[in-house]
Amino acid sequence: MVTIGMNYFVIPGKEQIFEDAVSNVMDTMKGIDGHEASSLYREVLKGEPNYLIVSRWKSEQAFNDFVASDAFKKVTNWGSTHILRGRPQHTTYQHG
Repeated sequence: MVTIGMNYFVIPGKEQIFEDAVSNVMDTMKGIDGHEASSLYREVLKGEPNYLIVSRWKSEQAFNDFVASDAFKKVTNWGSTHILRGRPQHTTYQHG
């Protein structure tokens, strides 16, 4: 199993649009082979809208296959031009 931490930096005022889009993507991810679970967290102590998606996968390859998919690219391209303040940052956590 592998856990992926995905950090997103949202343009102020676009928080609800981002949250709605993530909710739709997470619904879609439920049917993806290798995906186990995902949760969305929002930074509440700082003034800027920063988010973290924590996602568990059966393997890093399953996550990489998802990231390489056309569906994922379409969502990230839309987000990068309309919703995000910068490029998302992903971190992989391996489990023993």
